[in-house]
Amino acid sequence: ENWVKTKSPLEMRNKKTGQMIYFRGADDPGKIKSIKPPKNMYIAIRIYEEFDQMTGMNEVRKIDQSVKRGGNEFITFRIYNTPKSKKHFVNVEKRSPNPKRLVHKSTYLDAPVDWLGQPFFDDAELLKQNNPVAFKNEYLGEETGDGGNVFENVELREITDEEIENFDYLYQGMDFGWFPDPLAWTKMCYQPNKLTLYIFDEYVVNKMSNSKVWNYLKENKGVKNDDLITADSAEPKSIGDFQSYGSLMRGAKKGPDSVEYSMKWLSGLAKIVIDPRRCPKTAEEFTIYEYPQDKDGNYITGYVDADNHCIDSVRYAMNPIWRRKGE
Repeated sequence: ENWVKTKSPLEMRNKKTGQMIYFRGADDPGKIKSIKPPKNMYIAIRIYEEFDQMTGMNEVRKIDQSVKRGGNEFITFRIYNTPKSKKHFVNVEKRSPNPKRLVHKSTYLDAPVDWLGQPFFDDAELLKQNNPVAFKNEYLGEETGDGGNVFENVELREITDEEIENFDYLYQGMDFGWFPDPLAWTKMCYQPNKLTLYIFDEYVVNKMSNSKVWNYLKENKGVKNDDLITADSAEPKSIGDFQSYGSLMRGAKKGPDSVEYSMKWLSGLAKIVIDPRRCPKTAEEFTIYEYPQDKDGNYITGYVDADNHCIDSVRYAMNPIWRRKGE
């Protein structure tokens, strides 16, 4: 036996090397600070079991900041069953771009029957027949949502430079903001023959003047004076500012049902393809945006006017298209 085991605290120590394995609960992240590895050693590997049971990334960061020190090479494993809600912090974190992250997915279908037992497979098949949505989440690990997602047609994937070079007419939109609501600019291509919208660039910022935003877009996003930018017509002063800088900016034409119609038009497309690396905020908004709920948690008609700045920017950009379709 190469390991010495203790129950309080629950730990294992290798007799030959002195290496330690610590077992700790995450109910009080502050207690984890008390872990003191042996001299000249550090905690190189962290394994989060039932990661979806954490309260959020704030709690995770507290733990990481407590133990991720003293070395240069670290490996973190986060093991979980996929939550059904697209707004759950685990799913949001999984979608956020991180070149150093590897996401591996496996299901019961990848395991030999002998490992799980035939009754497990029988239960899965029964649920598949009786409740396909629950089956997809519980047994296949899919983000099925709670049934209230507005955009079920979102596809997150890389949009390559080659694709962008071959895009035809491009659209740009802007939703004005300052703080806490940000200004959001988006750029996209719409292919009517495929009923597909490709969103491949964004700029989301707080507390930046209109002149600085315009300079940034020209210098960093390749925006030209003769590029049409369709913006929120409720901000005529800001539109005037951009026009004075030389921008071909126009206010979106609105009507009494323009929000409802434009949202239905977007959700009715075959696909809304978003590059999550190029457009992380747009990808997040479209993925988690839900219908409003009443006090009992039931979904009701209408659209929530919050956390939708990139969505509004896209609506304005496509205003010439969806408005023409509705006339």
